[in-house]
Amino acid sequence: MFCKLIFVGNLGDDPIMRYVPDGTPVTNFSVAVNRRWNNADGSQGEETLWFRCTAWRKTAEVVNQYLSKGRQVLVEGRLRPDENGNPRVFTRNDGSAGAAYEVTVETVKFLGSPPNNGAQAPAPIAEEEVPF
Repeated sequence: MFCKLIFVGNLGDDPIMRYVPDGTPVTNFSVAVNRRWNNADGSQGEETLWFRCTAWRKTAEVVNQYLSKGRQVLVEGRLRPDENGNPRVFTRNDGSAGAAYEVTVETVKFLGSPPNNGAQAPAPIAEEEVPF
């Protein structure tokens, strides 16, 4: 079986990097993907899908170093479902239901222009094997 997810969106917050006990770097970041359309009555509709992304090793280090909130990226990876094969379902503070789509990142490509801090983004990151 083969399943690959590819999406383009904007980082919802700055990436957070940590190290697992064996010293392997892992970076978590969220990406918002927006969809807009016009309804039959002329009003505009919009929805935002959030993906919780996890990058490992060199990809984790580069994502942490060069990406920041608002930066547009293309992410390739695979969905990481819950124990039943579904997205992780939760209840929001307002009582409505929500679902978190978790992605194990294989490739990240930086799109758009970098923030005004002057840091230059490297070339697109090559694919790498992930431990899970």
